[in-house]
Amino acid sequence: METEIIPAILVKTKQDLIERINRVENSVSSVHIDVMDNKFVPNKTVGSESFSGLPKGVSYEFHWMVENPQEHIAKTKGPHLHIIHVEAIRDWSAIRKAAKEAGGKLGIAINPSTPLEKLEPYLKGDAGVSRVLVMSVEPGFDGQKYMASVEEKIRRLRMKFPKLHIEVDGGINPATAQSASRAGADKLAAASAIFNASDTRSAVKAIMESAKEGKRKSS
Repeated sequence: METEIIPAILVKTKQDLIERINRVENSVSSVHIDVMDNKFVPNKTVGSESFSGLPKGVSYEFHWMVENPQEHIAKTKGPHLHIIHVEAIRDWSAIRKAAKEAGGKLGIAINPSTPLEKLEPYLKGDAGVSRVLVMSVEPGFDGQKYMASVEEKIRRLRMKFPKLHIEVDGGINPATAQSASRAGADKLAAASAIFNASDTRSAVKAIMESAKEGKRKSS
C-alpha cells in the first residue's frame, strides 16, 4: 500500500479552515477535517454548516468526533470519507444510510483505550468500511504526545486485514511517523507538525520520508 500524509485541521471558524486548506492543497491529495460537538469530546470546532464551497483539487475526510454522526453526515454532501467513532455508534444502519445518501464512504475510528474487538464486527462482510483510523492520542485537542502503545492495535489490524487502509491520528511527526508506518499504518494524519512549520510542503515531505523508512524496515 502506498503511504499518504494527510494534513489534519482542527479549527473553530470557516476562515481558518480555508486558510489551512490553502496552505497545503498544492502538496497533498487529501485533507482531514476534525469535527467536534462539545458532547462526544470536550471541545467544539467548525461544523457541517461550514463545509459548502471548500477548495477543489483535494479530497476530504471528515473525522466526526460527535454524538449521532448520521445527522452531521447527512448535511455534508459529496464523495467524502466520513470517519465515525466506534464509541459513538448507536444506530449503524442509520449511519450507513446517511453516508450512502450523502454520496460518501465510511471509515471507523477507535480510541486508545477501546479494545480492538469492539471494532471488528464492522470490518466483516459487507459492512462497507474502507478505512480504520487508530487514535494515537485521546480525541479532543491537537498538540498531544503520540502514544506508542497503540501500535499493537495497528499490528493486529494489519495482520488480520492485510488490505485494509489503516490511518493513525495524533502526535504524528517525523519522529513518530516511522514507528507508526513500521507497525502497519499506510495513512498518517498530522496537524501541528505540518501547520506549525513555516514551510508546510517541506514538513509533509519530512514526515513522508520518515514513514517510508518505517515501511522499508517492516518489509
